[in-house]
Amino acid sequence: MPLPYHERTHDCGSLRATDVGKTILLAGWVDNFRDLGGMVFVDLRDRGGKTQLRFNADTDPAPHNVARLLRSEFVIAVRGEVTHRGEDKVNKKLSTGEIEIVVKEIDLLNKSETPPFEIKDHIDTNEDLRLKHRALDLRRSPVKNAMLLRHRITKTVRDYFDRHGFVEVETPILNKSTPEGARDYLVPSRLQHGSFYALPQSPQIFKQLLMIAGLDRYMQIARCFRDEDLRADRQPEFTQIDVEMAFVQPENVMQHVEACLAEVVKAVHGFDIDLPMRRMSYADAMRIYGKDAPDMRYEMTIKDITPIAKDTGFAVFREPIDAGGAVRCIVVPGGAAMTRKEIDALTEEVKGIGAGGLPVVKVAEDNGKHVLQTGVAKFFDSDTLIGRLIETTGAATGDLMLFAADKESNVCKYLGWLREEIARRRGLIPANKWAFCWVVDFPAFGYDEEEGAIYPMHHPFTSPKDEDLHLLKLDTDETPPPEDLLKIRANAYDVVLNGTELGGGSIRIHRADVQAKIFKLLGMSDEEARVKFEFLLDALKYGAP
Repeated sequence: MPLPYHERTHDCGSLRATDVGKTILLAGWVDNFRDLGGMVFVDLRDRGGKTQLRFNADTDPAPHNVARLLRSEFVIAVRGEVTHRGEDKVNKKLSTGEIEIVVKEIDLLNKSETPPFEIKDHIDTNEDLRLKHRALDLRRSPVKNAMLLRHRITKTVRDYFDRHGFVEVETPILNKSTPEGARDYLVPSRLQHGSFYALPQSPQIFKQLLMIAGLDRYMQIARCFRDEDLRADRQPEFTQIDVEMAFVQPENVMQHVEACLAEVVKAVHGFDIDLPMRRMSYADAMRIYGKDAPDMRYEMTIKDITPIAKDTGFAVFREPIDAGGAVRCIVVPGGAAMTRKEIDALTEEVKGIGAGGLPVVKVAEDNGKHVLQTGVAKFFDSDTLIGRLIETTGAATGDLMLFAADKESNVCKYLGWLREEIARRRGLIPANKWAFCWVVDFPAFGYDEEEGAIYPMHHPFTSPKDEDLHLLKLDTDETPPPEDLLKIRANAYDVVLNGTELGGGSIRIHRADVQAKIFKLLGMSDEEARVKFEFLLDALKYGAP
């Protein structure tokens, strides 16, 4: 009689020493087998884990004979008795390592051809081959566990928002193209020839309409599509935890997001994170860390030495300062031990992102006082200058200073890259440290020097901070000068972990006059705005929260 595999009693990761003596039914894949003649051992695998099976020729010859024919990835069902392996044979690497199953019956459910690669946790198989045989790749624990982790995260997220009064709504996938900062994927309409749907870059417009409709709190595990060049953090389709709230300021949103993240970390990693998370302005993040997603697990922060550099005779420093730029540096602990070859390699790499070079000095000691060596040391030609530099940077004997001189945005770019790259190469990043923060007060607009035009740093639906609204000159038809627009801060916020942006959002524009003014500043005519956003602009007229 075939075994009733549909009535299996356990999965292959759940049996323990407390189950010894039970008769159980398992089903799964042959992960590994060892034929010792009168005894065959098989590791049976399913989603739950692995269990060792023992086939004994003396006591159960029929299943033993079948077991000798098994190969990797054959699918079987077995019935047998749970027994203890014995203290000297416990496998501490397996959750089921204390027990094994003495098999009394076996049913071969399906055979398998030899897989194109081993179904093992650690393999060097070409990624293209793994993706071609994705079902086989998903049998491996690292990939399978990632899927299970994803499920755990989404369940925790849904549970959190449900408890706090959020309504999950599925928004349309086929919709009208709207500017969200990237290119749309387009889907031709069969019924309206020459017309196209756009796949959503985000549910942005729909969730704003839900707030205007009075749903008050919305969330969705939303699938999004953006036609962008592939990078590690840019995929053509991705899933985001999408949230919208009415009658809130940024702090309300941030409190819910960080509380949800804390529950996720607790659920999947088992430890608590400190709340509230640190808040940091965009200006401080750029000034101290050189990027708007700062990695705060280690020091080596950026120091402003512009007043000191101004007093040197070094043209590479003086010229950018005279043009309104800045001179800043980072201090590499123990970096004086770096070789000329290492420093030259860094110089070439930082040139590759636009820097003109990489001025350096090493900090040494002579008769109890600090001295500078190599690189541009000769331009710090007095004890006073050296003393000011050491005091400002906190450098110590044996450290290396790396300088950047340019307009401020470029200085941030170069030193931010150097800070992270050197920390990675020199092992300065502490293991198992989690450094969360919120970055706030982003600029609302940027300025394209080539085009001579203002553009939104986020998207055209981001609200300026209330205290900066006057700079828009809402009560006139006048276009504010670029220097005023660049002072406007957005009601936007990003949550960052260890130098990676996990997510971001903003308070949306809820006033029709502000939205119309933003469109106008971006060069969008009233007619164009109505063609693209008529449904939103009309909705904003009727009491948007």
